[in-house]
Amino acid sequence: MDTRALLVGVAGLLMMCFSVASGNLAFQVHSKFKGRQRSLSAMREHDSRRHGRLLSADLPLGGNGSPSAIGLYFAQIGLGNPSRDFYVQVDTGSDILWVNCAGCDKCPTESELGIDLKPYDLNSSHSGKLVTCDQKFCAVATGKSVDTCKEDMLCQYSVVYGDGSTTSGYFVEDNIHLNQVNGNFHSSLTSANVKFGCAKKQTGDLGSSDGALSGLIGFGQANSSVLSQLASAGKVKKIFAHCLDSNRGGGIFTIGELVEPKVRTTPLAPNQSHYNIIMKGIEVGGEAVDLSSTPFGLFDRDKRAIVDSGTTLTYLPGYIYDSILSKITAKHPGLKLVTVEEQFTCFEYSKSLDDGFPAVKFEFAGSLYLTVYPHDYMFKISEIKWCFGWMRSTMQSKDGEDITLLGDLVISNKLVLYDLVDQTIGWVEYDCSSSVKVKDEKSGETYSVGAHALASGAALTTGRALTRLLSALAILYSFML
Repeated sequence: MDTRALLVGVAGLLMMCFSVASGNLAFQVHSKFKGRQRSLSAMREHDSRRHGRLLSADLPLGGNGSPSAIGLYFAQIGLGNPSRDFYVQVDTGSDILWVNCAGCDKCPTESELGIDLKPYDLNSSHSGKLVTCDQKFCAVATGKSVDTCKEDMLCQYSVVYGDGSTTSGYFVEDNIHLNQVNGNFHSSLTSANVKFGCAKKQTGDLGSSDGALSGLIGFGQANSSVLSQLASAGKVKKIFAHCLDSNRGGGIFTIGELVEPKVRTTPLAPNQSHYNIIMKGIEVGGEAVDLSSTPFGLFDRDKRAIVDSGTTLTYLPGYIYDSILSKITAKHPGLKLVTVEEQFTCFEYSKSLDDGFPAVKFEFAGSLYLTVYPHDYMFKISEIKWCFGWMRSTMQSKDGEDITLLGDLVISNKLVLYDLVDQTIGWVEYDCSSSVKVKDEKSGETYSVGAHALASGAALTTGRALTRLLSALAILYSFML
């Protein structure tokens, strides 16, 4: 037996030790901006790049999140055999995982985040192999027919983002290493084969060192997403939850059945690639906002909203934005509103925000409510100067429907549950620095998962890095449905 064959055999035995059936995965989450000043332009730029990205995309990814340096949240995952660490933006609106590969043209080699950006090298992994264009996955991931596929031709992808940045390469298959929950605040390493993009060329801001990452991991609904691949492999149910702590910069991200806390849910809009829900009403301080976009509400349809923790701000159709802002400031007729950086509505105020301004309540189908308090929808830019997190939007779906986008400022500090088995989404106000309970499908036991990295003796004994989120979960969506 030659050396390579021996190594492959040993690697296979190691992987068998870590391979498990259906279970729960957990990630520690931290805010990328914890301890760093978030400029207004950086937040807005992050959002604007993402909002237009699918308009120029040539790959039907089902909502492809921008992996630009302004991305809010990212994870450290293990890939290959032996496992190597990669820092990837977590994106529930994207449907593939891709990382920068050895020999990549203009891929970033360093990041201002202080993280290691070594590329993935297929030749250095004993379990890695190429994905050819005749495989079913290729048609699912690219939307292209296999009729033009030639023998041994690689399955290639190319993505163009709204800011003009591009990434392109080909798909490979290899082991992904994650933490499986197997006790209270305890986990062990598990692995599965997943197909992911091997990026060979980057252009635009993807090559910038300003917050650069190794790639992007998709948790969208399509069959090509990591979540779907893990579910198909019997690793998890297609259920995940996140809880982002905007105060401490941490949080929780779990995959699998959530037991506690109980979460009230609303149905996902059918036949949509993204997490769309039906919005029934909005109240500001108990006063209803007129959601009609036409006189007397003629020809109006149910309003849809996209839940997107990856977008920093909250975007509203112009007529809803004007009404909400007017009602919020109604009790302060002398309040001087100024425009900062040509886009943010700001003012000076030295008293308690929650005492001086009303809460905004959103109602969704199934009597699910989202209450947003002043300290949630405003952010400070100086000692007494505040800005609204509401933004005017002209975004529309392909059928001309106005889009409301609920971003991170209003979703943080809530446990958000995505149940793709029952096709529902919901949330509950929650202390994201505490813990949740998840259910192990195999044993029926329930385990507590905290907001910090879970210990794993198996990972320590093998020298493999545990998966842990270094920054809060980014759930990135596209807006042209």
